[in-house]
Amino acid sequence: MGRAILAAVLANPDCRLAGASQYAGHAAVGGDAGRLAGCDPAGVSVMADPAEMMRQVAVAIDFSTPDATTRHAESAADAGVALVVGTTGLSPADHAKLADVAVRVPVLFAANMSTGATLLRRLTERLAHTLDEEWDIEVMGIQHRHKVDAPSGTALALARAAARGRGLDERSVGATPRDGHTGPRPRGQIGIATVQGGDVTGEHTVIFAGEAERIELAHKPAGRHVYAAGAVRAALWLHARPPGLYDMVDALDL
Repeated sequence: MGRAILAAVLANPDCRLAGASQYAGHAAVGGDAGRLAGCDPAGVSVMADPAEMMRQVAVAIDFSTPDATTRHAESAADAGVALVVGTTGLSPADHAKLADVAVRVPVLFAANMSTGATLLRRLTERLAHTLDEEWDIEVMGIQHRHKVDAPSGTALALARAAARGRGLDERSVGATPRDGHTGPRPRGQIGIATVQGGDVTGEHTVIFAGEAERIELAHKPAGRHVYAAGAVRAALWLHARPPGLYDMVDALDL
């Protein structure tokens, strides 16, 4: 994702790559960020100190790990830099940290930055509001074998959108284990199923299953570049915003 984001920034005429960072000891540190992305040299070296990098940019895009993201968020706030976060697997405490930072600088968080996935969230919420509990809701995600968190952030966001649509507490929605003799499906349950394997970029389907008919909404990206393009779009939108916690729904005016 880091390489995809670099390439998207370099390809966008409205952007200028001003800095890049990677953890100390990584092979990319010291190299040219443009070459790292498979592009022409950009004249920007990859730094090992994200706090130093933050002091050179107007907006930072973070796709890393939960521990790193919270540290980067504090560095962004100290530097007065707007922050776009696409890191998944964040805990409630991590989200609280982003909310704290958003008091000082604009922060946009989304588990999936693509336009299609953001639209899918809105459609899921609307359809869940329209259909009653006679319709079972199941979110199915397919991820590549290297994905380290499950359910994916996108699957959780879709399930929580369905919960909002039905007037439920979205914090109550999580993984749905179904091994063994589990009995009939509970009425009104919003389920999440995860499949993992191969090099699938990340596909998600929301199934609304009724007694005699079924509705399926799906998002199937062709590659990581759609997430990178969305992150860059979010960064351009966020640049002029006041401090606050935003979402891709805001950036797309949905």
